[in-house]
Amino acid sequence: VQLEESGGGVVQAGGSLRLSCGASERTYNPNTMAWFRQGPGKEREFVAALTRSPNNAVYADSVKGRFTISRGNAEITHYLQMNNLKSDDTAVYYCATNLNRIVLTGLRLAHAYANWGQGTQVAVSS
Repeated sequence: VQLEESGGGVVQAGGSLRLSCGASERTYNPNTMAWFRQGPGKEREFVAALTRSPNNAVYADSVKGRFTISRGNAEITHYLQMNNLKSDDTAVYYCATNLNRIVLTGLRLAHAYANWGQGTQVAVSS
């Protein structure tokens, strides 16, 4: 399955964006879905993850209370609603999925995910 992110763009600090992760296979139904990001000159970092069963959502401390990960339907596997954006949120955002459940301790680890999108740029201007 191939993943593709959409919804990135340029937004002023304090604004909002919603990212979507589309799958090439309509019947693809992963158990674990996540978002990672890579800022300028930084390593890729975990943002948020969601498992279908059991229903768990995990967030990086830096986005907790501002970002929400949610499941999609049909062609969209999951979303990332980003509110109160800050300049530090500027990054390329990647969606990732795994067909099987990833245990709670592994949700923040990029290598646990089998499928990745190409990334979408989010730029927050101050």
